[in-house]
Amino acid sequence: MKMTFRWYGDSDPVTLDNIRQIPNMTGVVSAIYDIPVGEVWPYEKIMELKNKINAKGLELSVIESVPVHEDIKYGGGDRDRYIANYCETLRNLARAGVDCVCYNFMPVFDWTRSELNYELPDGSTALIYDRETVEKMNPLSGDLSLPGWDSSYTKDGMKELLEKYQSVTEDDLWDNIKYFLDRVIKVAEEVKIKMAIHPDDPPWGIFGLPRIITNKENIEKFLKLYDSPYNGLTLCTGSLGVHPENDLVDMVYSFCDRIHFAHIRNIKITGEKSFEEAGHLSKAGSLDIVKILKAYHDKGFTGYIRPDHGRMIWGETGRPGYGLYDRALGATYINGIWETLEKVDK
Repeated sequence: MKMTFRWYGDSDPVTLDNIRQIPNMTGVVSAIYDIPVGEVWPYEKIMELKNKINAKGLELSVIESVPVHEDIKYGGGDRDRYIANYCETLRNLARAGVDCVCYNFMPVFDWTRSELNYELPDGSTALIYDRETVEKMNPLSGDLSLPGWDSSYTKDGMKELLEKYQSVTEDDLWDNIKYFLDRVIKVAEEVKIKMAIHPDDPPWGIFGLPRIITNKENIEKFLKLYDSPYNGLTLCTGSLGVHPENDLVDMVYSFCDRIHFAHIRNIKITGEKSFEEAGHLSKAGSLDIVKILKAYHDKGFTGYIRPDHGRMIWGETGRPGYGLYDRALGATYINGIWETLEKVDK
């Protein structure tokens, strides 16, 4: 495995100097954040990002993410232009030496939580999802905003966008993602970039919008839409693991040859479609991180891996879920399990 860490650029309170001091840290997962969704990422800006990371002795390992424009997701009239732009961005990334891109196909809203600073019994804070709270949310209120969502939409713009999705069914979303894959994966094959779709988070529909990358059956269907090693997965334990019917260990064994990027984090299921994010330690939540990592090890996984969302601990402030301390602990926990598996195997 190749250990990596998410970095949000110069505005991130977690610095590259912080990241490089985490044991066994080889690379950074990042993106360009000042280019409007759907526009081409210039090669020069990609190289600026890469050079900044390389100067600290780290690699730009994974781009997370190149956002997919909503026109592509709902099948709008401008989707061909945005797909062409997407392909040009992939060419520029490949030219800069990037070989893995994480992305998602969630309509309108990225990962969704009901609270970003929920206090846990130990005094740390974490992201949580409470079903009743989310069901009361109104995305048209104008004051509903969470990290990862496209904040460029005004209240009227959001209303207009949601109206465009009113007639979009799950079958339509499958058709639209196939339309995207048929054009993008050909380019990915050409430039040798592994595309790694992130599962829907959470893995069920929200605000009346369909979601499709949610379980083993749907992942199998997705991979068959364009059967290529360059059409692969970001397997996120915290996203898929909140549904009790999703067997993460089985998924790793089943899909490992198509998993290009692994997100490792724990969650604690607190009710039906309700959960809180927990420390990485297995007993802290509902997932067995040791068994999950053993499955990766058994399959000879050599791809990129990163500790995912963490709690905010020791009084740290910053981007919720993306502090330094708990994610660094998560990386160390993963390293310890992996080293043990390596030595026991010998």
